[in-house]
Amino acid sequence: MDTLNEFINKLKTEFGEDYDVSGIDEKTKITEIDWWSSMHALIIIALIDSEYDVIIEPEELKNAQTVEDLYSIIAEKING
Repeated sequence: MDTLNEFINKLKTEFGEDYDVSGIDEKTKITEIDWWSSMHALIIIALIDSEYDVIIEPEELKNAQTVEDLYSIIAEKING
């Protein structure tokens, strides 16, 4: 399992070519990212599946307020 910072870097790499990701950190509220849309939610779900072999349900992503919350969901699923 990656550290929280490694997870954040993966998010930044995924979106960094097209968007300003410089302000994203563990406390960033996902839905308050300027460019956030439902398409980005699907991309994150796919990223988590391919990188961590973890399925995040759309409702779980919706309930994750911050990047750190999302990371915690992934860690919980990996660690059981």
